[in-house]
Amino acid sequence: MRVWPGKPYPLGATWDGMGVNFALFSEHATKVELCFFDSKDSTQESNRVVLEEQTDQVWHGYLPFVKPGQLYGYRVHGPYEPANGHRFNPNKIALDPYAKAIGRDLKWDDSLFGYKLNDPEGDLTFDERDSAAFAPLAAVVDPSFTWGDDRPPNTPWEKTIIYEAHVKGFTKQHPGVPEKYQGTYAGMASPEVIRHLKSLGVTAVELLPVHHHVDDRFLIDRGKVNYWGYNTLAFFAPDSRYVSRATLDPVAEFKFMVRALHAAGLEVILDVVYNHTAEGNQLGPTISMRGVDNLSYYRSADDKRYYMDFTGCGNTLNMSHPHVLQLIMDSLRYWVTEMRVDGFRFDLAATLARELFEVDKLGAFFDIIHQDPILSQVKLIAEPWDIGPGGYQVGNFPILWSEWNGKYRDCVRRFWKGDGGTISEFASRFTASSDLYERTGRKPYASVNFVTCHDGFTLADLVSYNEKHNEDNGEENRDGSSDNMSWNCGVEGPTDDPAIRALRNRQARNIVATLFLSQGVPMLLAGDERLKSQHGNNNTYCQDNELSWISWESSDETREFVEFVRKVARLRTENPVFRRRKFFQGRGIRGSEIKDIYWFDSTGQEMTDEFWASGYRSLGIGLVGTRIDEIDEKGDTIRGDTFLILLNAHFERVDFKLPARPTGQFLWRRVFDTFDPALDEDVFPGGEVYSLNDRSVVVFRLMRRSEDPDV
Repeated sequence: MRVWPGKPYPLGATWDGMGVNFALFSEHATKVELCFFDSKDSTQESNRVVLEEQTDQVWHGYLPFVKPGQLYGYRVHGPYEPANGHRFNPNKIALDPYAKAIGRDLKWDDSLFGYKLNDPEGDLTFDERDSAAFAPLAAVVDPSFTWGDDRPPNTPWEKTIIYEAHVKGFTKQHPGVPEKYQGTYAGMASPEVIRHLKSLGVTAVELLPVHHHVDDRFLIDRGKVNYWGYNTLAFFAPDSRYVSRATLDPVAEFKFMVRALHAAGLEVILDVVYNHTAEGNQLGPTISMRGVDNLSYYRSADDKRYYMDFTGCGNTLNMSHPHVLQLIMDSLRYWVTEMRVDGFRFDLAATLARELFEVDKLGAFFDIIHQDPILSQVKLIAEPWDIGPGGYQVGNFPILWSEWNGKYRDCVRRFWKGDGGTISEFASRFTASSDLYERTGRKPYASVNFVTCHDGFTLADLVSYNEKHNEDNGEENRDGSSDNMSWNCGVEGPTDDPAIRALRNRQARNIVATLFLSQGVPMLLAGDERLKSQHGNNNTYCQDNELSWISWESSDETREFVEFVRKVARLRTENPVFRRRKFFQGRGIRGSEIKDIYWFDSTGQEMTDEFWASGYRSLGIGLVGTRIDEIDEKGDTIRGDTFLILLNAHFERVDFKLPARPTGQFLWRRVFDTFDPALDEDVFPGGEVYSLNDRSVVVFRLMRRSEDPDV
């Protein structure tokens, strides 16, 4: 095959309509061979081409007449010296780290390992078996796609409602999705799915990892898979598991999904895993970066045979290497510019801040993001922890970043569980955790509020189980967190007791109401609106079955709960007092004696310091819509209604005196009561005592007497 010199940039395989430019970074390689395969069934390459050109540690060449769809991989030569961090083995086909599509997935075989698996010397040995028949292969892609008039929704942060979903789990059993599209990107784009999302007030879909991943060998041996996908193999390639039989083109189908969601006003946020790869620790397979240049791509320990592991997954990408940073930034830009996604949620983001050992919020990764004219303009969400020393960094990420607020999750769970001593922290979490974010100049939207997510109990299980029940995972229930801050309401697991079922549903309504009425950005776990249960399994990472998939069968119970979620979401969407751009000041504004927020006890009086310090479990919150002190996009002052929220996490009823206005010209109209969401929107005068039932939330809207048709 003819090989022209080509260019060192862009990295990866780039088709220009006439041929393909191939470029691969490897600092320590001594020789690079580009291998072409005729089909997925090929056991050996049909052609092998040496890339003679090397520019700035990038090996490159241009091959005319190579077309999209061509399968390829690399054989990279160099020293095999594990003690020095080098693990080159040209007997192993290495996947291009810039692969934009996976043409053949990995098939587990002992030949994928660079060392002799059963040798006492372990990874210090050298394995000469050829992995060509089993290695994952990249495919050259044609990037052309008709986007039409596609425009990103650019939803302001304060108006954002996030829905965390798994592409397959969300659509696999949806009756409104044609069978051939169930479990796929096309399924996510179906009208019935979009209609459901819109009915919940959702503005952004946060997808669990869609970068192509590897199913761990130990899971395959147990008859399971890595369902969640946090085991990335290719940072540029959409996972081919979610492509429909109708297209067999993951790149085009993913773009189709984005275009359809955008047309409905829905943003697409990707959960991305740049902290580690699927190659694991020193005993893992040689399938990509390990074979391309192990020492450059991965963080070595002091003994370079081993890896630094801040993720619990065996390895950590080397964020101190400029080419690794380039890889991540190129990947992020690709997904924004070529695939048109609207933002990212970074898994174990504290790892990305570790330049040397300690977490550094001023690290190069953040510097590059902040100055980038593309990436600095999309939604950036950090999972602000990893498992390394000092890895819990909630509240410590820089401006431009929002965070999964783990302290919000824990506090709301403890409050509704009935733990005492939580009321003061609850007030902070409910108002967007200014103690965590305001001091560094960040806004309420820095707090992404959630009570449940893919990792842990679902909402239904949070109120139905005291303990995890992960036996189906095959790890003797050792996996998953044992500290869930959950309460089963008196019985562990399913029950027919109507009183317990009513209490569980009420607790679920309390949590949803708290989530949507809190300042910050709410995130709802897919299926929670339908009270989806995983039977107490809080770690379904390997459960690609009905346990994880959402059931769309309806009962009166699920229909009523869905309607309640929709009602609370509409309340948030329609009233700016629940989605402020600025933190509350808690004092009179612009010379007025009226504050923007009030905290009441059951006597209807403002809370005292002694009350805050007590073990009390109920409180009232007044949100003053005329004191938002913000302007809209056109420069007009934002005004909204005033609301009173009463919360009671006590085991018993609390008689709550409604705050009174001095003029007596105002009434409180009940919007909903979670104790009985079917109650009418009755009207109550200030000063009247409202019987606040145990374990309930009541919301009132302030109205003038003249607005009441019954007065």
